[in-house]
Amino acid sequence: MKSAVTPLSLGTDRISSLLVRYAIPSIVAMTSSSLYNIIDSIFIGHGVGALAISGLALTMPLMNLASAFGAMVGIGASAIISIRLGQGNKLSAEQTLGNVVLLNLLIGTLFTVASLMFLDPILYFFGASDQTIGYARDFMRVILSGTIITHMYLGLNEVLRASGYPRKAMLIMLTAVAVNCTLNPLFIFVFGWGIRGSAFATVIAQAVALSVSLTHFSSRESFLHFQRSIFRLRRRIVGGILSIGLAPFLLHMCASVVVIFVNKALKVHGGDLYIGAYGIINRVALLFVMIVAGLNQGMQPIVGYNYGARKYDRVIRTLQMTIFCAVAVTTTGFLLGHFAPRPVAMLFVGGDGADAAGLIDAAAYGLRIVLLLFPIVGFQIVTSNFFQYIGKPKKAILLSLTRQLLFLVPLLILLPPHLGVKGVWIAMPIADSIATLLAAVLLFFQIRKLRRDPLHERTI
Repeated sequence: MKSAVTPLSLGTDRISSLLVRYAIPSIVAMTSSSLYNIIDSIFIGHGVGALAISGLALTMPLMNLASAFGAMVGIGASAIISIRLGQGNKLSAEQTLGNVVLLNLLIGTLFTVASLMFLDPILYFFGASDQTIGYARDFMRVILSGTIITHMYLGLNEVLRASGYPRKAMLIMLTAVAVNCTLNPLFIFVFGWGIRGSAFATVIAQAVALSVSLTHFSSRESFLHFQRSIFRLRRRIVGGILSIGLAPFLLHMCASVVVIFVNKALKVHGGDLYIGAYGIINRVALLFVMIVAGLNQGMQPIVGYNYGARKYDRVIRTLQMTIFCAVAVTTTGFLLGHFAPRPVAMLFVGGDGADAAGLIDAAAYGLRIVLLLFPIVGFQIVTSNFFQYIGKPKKAILLSLTRQLLFLVPLLILLPPHLGVKGVWIAMPIADSIATLLAAVLLFFQIRKLRRDPLHERTI
């Protein structure tokens, strides 16, 4: 257990040191995860064409839906494991690990079969046209065939980090990105596999990373490891995973719904190239969101352990530091979108034709508007995850629903008929501002409740 961070240190070490120790590997790992989408888009845009970018964008709702099930299991389990370790219950933590494996196998199989059976109708519903569905279909057939690999890889990586191995979790994800970066140009430019080559590169890279995680948990030297007795679904553990994991599940589900509404509105008021432009914008924004997600992952074991140990002063201090860092990250995204939108858009598009020029113009215009209030998004994301990490799934679910579904979808219905494509872009910063206000109110009352708890141990 040489590379592990002793879980007990989460309740005693300096919070700033713990956050750096856990957050930096998580940031690198989550940024690496975001780079999957960016790398795929760049190679597809330069190696296949502008319409292929639009085809790739059409797959986002289905990929978000797949991620929703993976996040529900992985994040829900990691939160439970951190809390159980804070309570000194290692047996329950290991049983949770076994349930992660079984749930990912079950859910991944069902999702793969159902999606492949109805793939074309799903893609047309998401906004595909006769010009773009071929690209989307070729990409998703390969990606869906590797759903179990993806779910297992991401789920075990969450458990790895929560059980005291944040550095190893980071290195595993970096391994996947390195393999993906190597195989993408090989499959697209050398083998001539087109958009399918990018999908094959993604699945193979995740399979390589998964093999490393399986090796880790198969070793008895690991803090948590596989044992025959843990591979049995337990109603209490499954219920806990699904209840806490419901918040990130709904967040990804809402993201799928939002992308469907955005794609349909853009198809009506702009066309296929505007769908591709949103694909670029979404990937740029996602890069910064994933950095914040990395901060959240670094916060999760610290908050979970200290909440379980009733050291609420440490919980609040960790939250404050994470919010500060998250707002700094999303502010950087705002500055990039405001001052350099065209250079950013040009990274994703190759060629000098009319389609390439139109895609660059649409993406640059959208970036300025969509990222207009991006700084406050960091606060909203951290707050939503905080409630999840302290075992308050109802509040986490509410905050997950607000921006994506309760506020953004109605705006996407109301504004585009009057403002066209600009209405689609404007809807996003408006929803950000309303959701952030709600998050601030709920957080205020939760912190006040923690400070008034008579049982908590006052210690920094």
